[in-house]
Amino acid sequence: MTKEGVLNIPSLKGKVSDAEWETRVNLAACYRLVEMYGMADMIANHISARVPGEEGTYLINAYGMMYEEITASSLLKVDHHGNILSKPDFGDLNYGVNKAGAVIHSAVHHGRPDVGCVIHTHSWASMAVSSLECGLLPLTQTAMRFLKISYHNYEGVVLDEAEQESLVRDLGNSEAMILRNHGALTVGRTIGEAFNWMHRLELSCRAQIGAMSCNTPLSKVSQKVLDETWNNYQPGTRRPYGVMEWTALLRKLDRTDTSYRN
Repeated sequence: MTKEGVLNIPSLKGKVSDAEWETRVNLAACYRLVEMYGMADMIANHISARVPGEEGTYLINAYGMMYEEITASSLLKVDHHGNILSKPDFGDLNYGVNKAGAVIHSAVHHGRPDVGCVIHTHSWASMAVSSLECGLLPLTQTAMRFLKISYHNYEGVVLDEAEQESLVRDLGNSEAMILRNHGALTVGRTIGEAFNWMHRLELSCRAQIGAMSCNTPLSKVSQKVLDETWNNYQPGTRRPYGVMEWTALLRKLDRTDTSYRN
């Protein structure tokens, strides 16, 4: 460390392809935004992005770093078997990849070649909804976009690769999944799209917990309106979600702290 509390990680800019560097910057931004929007769990959880032009590889956080300190150059490159292909020199800290993270993200990237980014969180709201037998309810317009959300039953801490098959099967073609008694997972073709889904899922969970805590009857919406609303929020109906939002979110980050770009 050259500065108190800051890891000295040399920049990889110019040492990796332009496409990989852009992905690294966007992924580091995603970590900062998950922290900024109150969805981080200290050093736990993980977000990954497929490396452009490289078959079977993705970028993920070093297990031991807070989301607020992750930079483009601090990310690890991992293959679909969870093997670390490249990482910074962390010195005595010797950070590696989270085992559960490798199992989950390797499974999704291998099983869903259309996915460019995977986000997994343990936010208080998603954990609360994941523990409810009813799951996520379509109580709000925001929640209605998750009308066909997937569910994966809890099988213990995800350390066994044998669980990868059921993870991918339960996710199916969905963009979001509630991991019962655990948390939430979203995917997207781009990092911006995956973050957009996770942000909206988080809001849906918070709204549901807030509404249910009032201990009063909940307003129901007809199935016809639910179906129409769900369709309106599909990426191909009006516009690809996460594109307009992402450039605005990067500006938001740049106004406060540009160190994620290092």
